[in-house]
Amino acid sequence: MTSAAAGKARLGRDARTGSRTRSAHPPHTPGSTPGTDLGPDLRAEIDEAVAVLSAAGVASPRSDAEQLAAHATGEPRWRLALTGTMAPADRDWFHDLVARRAARVPLQHLVGTVGFRYLTLAVGHGVFVPRPETEMVVGWAIDTARAAGWDRPICVDLCTGSGAIALALADELPGARVHAVDSDPDALMWARRNVVLTGRVVTVHHADVGIDLSAWGSSARARPDVPGERIVADPAAGPDPAGPGAGPVPAVADELTDLLGRVDLLVSNPPYLCDDERDRIEPEVGEHDPPAALWAGPDGLAGVRAVAQAAVDLLRDGGRLVIEHSDRHGSAAPALLRAHGYWDDVRGHQDLTGRDRFVTATRRVRGTPSPGVVGEER
Repeated sequence: MTSAAAGKARLGRDARTGSRTRSAHPPHTPGSTPGTDLGPDLRAEIDEAVAVLSAAGVASPRSDAEQLAAHATGEPRWRLALTGTMAPADRDWFHDLVARRAARVPLQHLVGTVGFRYLTLAVGHGVFVPRPETEMVVGWAIDTARAAGWDRPICVDLCTGSGAIALALADELPGARVHAVDSDPDALMWARRNVVLTGRVVTVHHADVGIDLSAWGSSARARPDVPGERIVADPAAGPDPAGPGAGPVPAVADELTDLLGRVDLLVSNPPYLCDDERDRIEPEVGEHDPPAALWAGPDGLAGVRAVAQAAVDLLRDGGRLVIEHSDRHGSAAPALLRAHGYWDDVRGHQDLTGRDRFVTATRRVRGTPSPGVVGEER
C-alpha cells in the first residue's frame, strides 16, 4: 500500500476495542496451570493465532490475536497473561474469529467496536472505520473552539460515516450544538446507533454534500437512491433515514437551511483516495470500507472541493473549516482553498508521523474582495 493511502486506507491497528459480555461458561482461574480440565492453554492459542495471521499478511498479528482473544473470552486484554486457560467454547469462537481475520475481515468488524478519542463506537459492514489519524484532526478542531472561548458553538460534521467526528465534538465541547451529515443510508444507520450508544446529543441529517465524480465516470460515487429500496436498520438506531420510496437526497444547503451563515466550526473527513491507488490498498479497506467513503476521482480532491464549497454557505464570517486529506495533498488542498477566494489563514498540518494530513481555514468576511479578484465575493 502506498503511503498516500495510509490515512484513509490504513487500519486503526492500535484502536481500543470493547469486549463482549462474559459467556455463561464457568469462570476462568487466573494463573491456572495449562492442560487442566478447564480447557486449552490460552497463551499457546494466541501464539498459534499470531502465526496464522502473520502468514496471512496481517500487519499487526500479535495485537490483533490478543484483541480477538480478549473478545472471545470476555477478559480485558491486560488480563490475558493472568488467564492460563480458555474454555472450549471460547476457543472454538476464537478460532473462527482468527480465520475471518486471516481472510482480512477488519479487526473492528469482528469485535464490533472501535475506540475514537474518549468514546467507543459501534462499527461494521457498511460504514467506514474511523482511523487514529482523524483523532488528531478532531483534536485540533476542539482545541481551536476552546481557545476561541465559544460558549455554545454550532458544529457540523460533513461525510460523518459512523458519526465519530460529530460525537467527539459533542463529547468534548459541552454546550456545542452538533450536526452530522451523510448521504449514505447505511452510514446513517451506524451514526444513529452510535448517538444512542454514547448518549451524546447530535442531530443526524440525510443530505448530499455534493461530491461530483460524474465527469470521470468513477465507480466511487455514493450509491444512488433506488425507489422502493429499504435499508434495514437496528431499531435502537432510530428511524430509517431512507425508507420505502425515498426520493432524491436533499442537498446539504437545503437540509441545513436554518444553519446557513451561522456555523462556527465545520469539520470533515471526506473521501480522498486517488483512483490510481485502487490496486494498492489493503483488502480490509478495498473489500470492506464503503467505496463512497474512499474514492475521490483521479486527483483525490473531489471530496475536499465539495466540502469546501458547502462550507462557504454554512460557515459564519470568521467560522473555522477543518478538512482531512491524503498525504499526497499537502500542497494541493491548501492551494485549492486559496484559489477558492473565500478563505483566510489557510494552513496545512501534519499528523504525528510527519505526513501532511489536514488543512484549516477561516471563512472570509462576506463582501470582502478576494486578493487578486475583481469585485466582491458573495
